[in-house]
Amino acid sequence: MDLQLTGKTALVTGSTAGIGLAIARRLAAEGAAVILTGRTEARLADARNSILADTPQAEVRGITVDFGRAADVQQLLAAVPTVDILINNVGIFDPKPFADIPDEDWLRFFEVNVLSGVRLSRHYFPQMLERNWGRILFISSESALQIPQEMIHYGTTKTAQLAVARGLAELTKGTGVTVNSVLPGPTASEGVQDFIGKLAAEGQTREQAEQDFFQHARPSSLLQRFATPDEVATMVTYLASPLASATNGASVRVDGGTVRSI
Repeated sequence: MDLQLTGKTALVTGSTAGIGLAIARRLAAEGAAVILTGRTEARLADARNSILADTPQAEVRGITVDFGRAADVQQLLAAVPTVDILINNVGIFDPKPFADIPDEDWLRFFEVNVLSGVRLSRHYFPQMLERNWGRILFISSESALQIPQEMIHYGTTKTAQLAVARGLAELTKGTGVTVNSVLPGPTASEGVQDFIGKLAAEGQTREQAEQDFFQHARPSSLLQRFATPDEVATMVTYLASPLASATNGASVRVDGGTVRSI
């Protein structure tokens, strides 16, 4: 299927590993010019080289940015003044008991997970409306709907993303611009792999640690395994394409059936 992305420019935040890198790789394979973001030049170079290894003709470049710093975001906007597709993927998470989460952590999570997408969308969204075409996607989480007791601050920011996305979608009425959210379930991203590795280091094999996670932490999952970043990226790439023009203001789940609702 031709997703008609040739000639489109896409900015993917947090795209040196995991879901972000998988999205960038898929977009590049479909012909989009892709802008990667990461915190170090070395990580960006590795991500770019991995994409070029799969798609040698890809147009891909990287920009260093810390999305916890508003000044860094402004520098990114100056370097990339316009895009056709914005993927707000960057995010942080850290399991921590609610009573142990200080104000500083709440503010840091909101800064990175929510305000990064707000700042970028505030810049690119009016341009998209003026051109009458554009795609903004917020990579949220099933944790937005089922707040995890071990990461209440993280779940709260993921819910906030849904609100921002739906609010922006309301402003697209009658245009060729769409704004949607994608809700992955537990996914074998770099951070999750590290988390499982820590459990395995405590005496379990990685397979036992994964089984234990789904038995106790996500028992409602129908998939009963971690999704791959590419499985999430496939959905995101479709929603970023002209073919998804009738999907707007939606929260699209790629959660392996974790959320128990119709």
